[in-house]
Amino acid sequence: MTANTTAPLTAGTVAPDFTVASTSGQNVVLSGYRGQKNVLLAFFPLAFTSVCTSELCGFSDDFDAFTQGNVEVLPMSVDAVPSLKEFRSKYAMKVELLSDFKREVSAAYGVLREDTGFSNRAYFLIDKEGVIRWAHVEETPGQKRENAEILEAIKNVIV
Repeated sequence: MTANTTAPLTAGTVAPDFTVASTSGQNVVLSGYRGQKNVLLAFFPLAFTSVCTSELCGFSDDFDAFTQGNVEVLPMSVDAVPSLKEFRSKYAMKVELLSDFKREVSAAYGVLREDTGFSNRAYFLIDKEGVIRWAHVEETPGQKRENAEILEAIKNVIV
């Protein structure tokens, strides 16, 4: 059985726009960042799991480094907003978390795992023009990139 129904998007592809709920109480629209900020769209499988907790706390730890690179970090999972709010609060995360509860964004980016119903861990670095400049999808949800690698990608591919 294959995990994904479509192949993940790759660098050079225009990032599909989306509007989703966030822990801020406001909807987040990807195209709202066009011309303003670069975006790191970081899909994570499920709130409160060990690797996801480590990854998202790491985004908070390195929040200033991402900000200095003019990058808005948008972590997204299929969890409902109330669960994400509790997750964010419990670990005092600096980043807002996005809910892809309907799984439409995960499917559009090719990272929805049909076998489990949640997203694979994946990263899409999107420039101010809305083009994916770097993409990485983990082989298994238990793996994650280190922020140093992501920050290096930002340095190398964002103009």
